[in-house]
Amino acid sequence: QVQLVESGGGLVQAGGSLRLSCAASGSFFSNNAMVWYRQAPGSEREFVASITSGGSTMYADSVKGRFIISRDNAKNTIYLQMNSLKPEDTAVYYCYVRWGPSNYWGQGTQVTVSS
Repeated sequence: QVQLVESGGGLVQAGGSLRLSCAASGSFFSNNAMVWYRQAPGSEREFVASITSGGSTMYADSVKGRFIISRDNAKNTIYLQMNSLKPEDTAVYYCYVRWGPSNYWGQGTQVTVSS
């Protein structure tokens, strides 16, 4: 059984920082890429950042240079350090993994950036 639980969201002023966490259960973690997505009101869910099992990372252009994705395999957890936050970063942030034929999503954590 795969479970993903996000935490760390909240309300922050523009220019501030937040760190999101996604704790995963299951034996899949260390061998799989993990991904952060986000969904703003009225918008489709969009890719934010990913990290492979070996630690290679990719970022959406909109967050490159401001967000950092990392993982701790000993804790079965990934992180998203978000710096220089902008109002347009306001969204629900989701953790995602594809394992075998199935897609798994967390419940999401709300990030609100005030101007």
